[in-house]
Amino acid sequence: MRNFLKPLLFAGISVCTLSSCDDDNTTVAAPENIYEFVSADADLTNLKAAIDRAGLSATLSQSGNYTVFAPSNAAFNTFLQANGFSNLNAVPVDALKEILLNHVLGTEVKAANVTTGYVSTLAKGPASNSRNLSMFINTSGGVKINGVSNVTATDIDANNGVIHKVDQVIGLPTIVTHATANPNFSTLVSALTRNDMPNFVGILSGTANSPFTVFAPTNAAFSSLLTEINAPNLAAIPTATLENALKYHVVTGANVASNNLTNNMNVTTFQGGSFIITTTGGAKIKDANNRMSNIIATDVQCSNGIIHAIDKVLLP
Repeated sequence: MRNFLKPLLFAGISVCTLSSCDDDNTTVAAPENIYEFVSADADLTNLKAAIDRAGLSATLSQSGNYTVFAPSNAAFNTFLQANGFSNLNAVPVDALKEILLNHVLGTEVKAANVTTGYVSTLAKGPASNSRNLSMFINTSGGVKINGVSNVTATDIDANNGVIHKVDQVIGLPTIVTHATANPNFSTLVSALTRNDMPNFVGILSGTANSPFTVFAPTNAAFSSLLTEINAPNLAAIPTATLENALKYHVVTGANVASNNLTNNMNVTTFQGGSFIITTTGGAKIKDANNRMSNIIATDVQCSNGIIHAIDKVLLP
């Protein structure tokens, strides 16, 4: 899924690739692959240690076309403190490996080719052992990843890909991470966080009743709903109506990808009601009021579920 904004050209940085000599005239080979560049950068020593601990040095040394978003030492220190780890060795190896892979794309993307939208990382989360986690890149006013990490330096070229530096460790994204990162879901986020609603943020960022499948209405979908029900704004929607509608967009206990959708599929929701999915002429949802919504974008994979975007708010 992509929001097509104009690509933002990054400011490139030069990287020395010449060999150098030490005081006794011993030749030191210049870095060539991604792992070697990381190892040679004094601001990426924590990343290098994390790569070694996670057993990913061979992966980032081998031939390929990778893109690595490389967190600085300060970014790792912030991550460790925020998550209660005394040091890198306190992070479970399996968790560390997936976090690092969440910074890696399997294709080389230079700064000039970065656009706003979703890409797949090499990481996987608990919701699916077959689908890679999605990353949302927003190029509006700089380059921000998953709403949390800014790109600070770009286009460090290696013979197996490219490195871009970032100022925060990019954690495994939850449903809430991707909902808040994408500005096209800002009204949905406002609805979920309205002060008379249940703790939807806690529910959809957690693992209880997960994995979740969320059919997420866009901002335009909410605007159309307000017109349809003659409400002046989101605040005018009664509490019970909004709560039931939001729960009606969530399926619990299933990571339902687009290739799992079938014609006339009956879906039971978190709200307790159900709707019908049809696939003839494009995937659509018929809600309990026989209103039709188009599924306009699919398969935003999160660590605790999956998101599909829809163009009409469903009503139970």
